[in-house]
Amino acid sequence: MTALAHFPKTLRIQQLNDALRTQFVGGQVLLTADFQSLPDEQQAALLLAIRHFNDFTPDNDPYGEHDFVAVELDGVQVFCKIDYYDPTLQQHSVDAANPVLTHRVMTVMLAAEY
Repeated sequence: MTALAHFPKTLRIQQLNDALRTQFVGGQVLLTADFQSLPDEQQAALLLAIRHFNDFTPDNDPYGEHDFVAVELDGVQVFCKIDYYDPTLQQHSVDAANPVLTHRVMTVMLAAEY
């Protein structure tokens, strides 16, 4: 946990992001076409690696929100990015710590797509 995670709002964002990343609840999960072109077994293994990732540090999580993950399996590097939108998906959320005002979208992509 980063030092910033001690702030209540940041901690709440982190908890909501962790729920989406580890349990796929509290938002929408999108898989890019390139990710979906991988064999089903490889997709499943990479998604499991994302769900189990917990090696957050100040270097890879500077804001303490757990909104970005990079994993690699068998030479395939995948990124997972969580973005915060308003409930209509028309603009960014005004308060990412408030699930009523925020629709989370987690995009899973090959690193080369980033």
